[in-house]
Amino acid sequence: MNIEQAQATAIMHDIEDAVLSAFVGDASVVRLALFGLFGALHVLIEDIPGLGKTTLALSLARAAGLTFSRIQCTPDLLPADVLGLSVWDSNQQKFVFKGGPIIAHFVLADELNRASPRTQSAFLEAMQEGSISIDGRTMPLPDPFFMIATQNPQNFVGTFPLPEAELDRFGLSFSIGYPSIDHEQLILERNETAKPLGIVETVANPETVTAMRTRVRSVHISNSIRTYIMEIVRSTRTAAEIKLGASPRAGIYLQQAAKVRALYEGRTFVIPEDVEALARPTLAHRIVLASQSRMAGKQASAIVSELVSRIRKPTGL
Repeated sequence: MNIEQAQATAIMHDIEDAVLSAFVGDASVVRLALFGLFGALHVLIEDIPGLGKTTLALSLARAAGLTFSRIQCTPDLLPADVLGLSVWDSNQQKFVFKGGPIIAHFVLADELNRASPRTQSAFLEAMQEGSISIDGRTMPLPDPFFMIATQNPQNFVGTFPLPEAELDRFGLSFSIGYPSIDHEQLILERNETAKPLGIVETVANPETVTAMRTRVRSVHISNSIRTYIMEIVRSTRTAAEIKLGASPRAGIYLQQAAKVRALYEGRTFVIPEDVEALARPTLAHRIVLASQSRMAGKQASAIVSELVSRIRKPTGL
């Protein structure tokens, strides 16, 4: 399946409109989730309960026409509860693999940081390789595969901080935040008359998503933009405010996210504004702040924005 540039842009806007028919909130949040889906960049949403994280994921999966699975993470959740396990089939007289909820196109791992570190690690191979390993066998996950994970703020009771290795595998991270007055009023009105998810139109399918990901890879990015990305990522490793900077994987993900944004904007090439717009959601969750920064109450996202502002934008594309 081949998708032209104009068609790809239209598909993204159609899916965004379909999601916004159910999810009431800032459209920029929907766009970030959309960029994650078409950039093959898993998404981490950190926020308190009740702000629409599940509605966002469900409506995006339905609009994109993807099979959906939700994993509610709890401290007693086991890796086998996520991946599946082999069970004895008395009729066939052999062990038969029974797949877990991670075997779907679109997986929502709700409250991921309530799961134990052992169970959290069960997601790593799936996120990075698109496959799972059970009983010495490696099995591919459905293509396309995409995961949105949510986590509660770390000061919530009963949470296990996500390790750096797992955080690094999320391409984008953001918060939804409280709705505006107008949005909150609309939420009340919609839930009084109908179930919001019931009006989400399916405008794509798995083949479309796969073709869109292929189209994203064809978006042109110049050497000057690549250098700009590299300078931003490397600046996180030398900043006094940061204890642990972003890995090279961060640069790969930032480049990919910038390509998706360019396609969303109707372009076949990346400009500095694409990189600048996605630096915070791509980098902030990967860095570890120095103790003096934490004591001063500084936020990782604000530090990333400050670092980006110090770097000169390229002029030639």
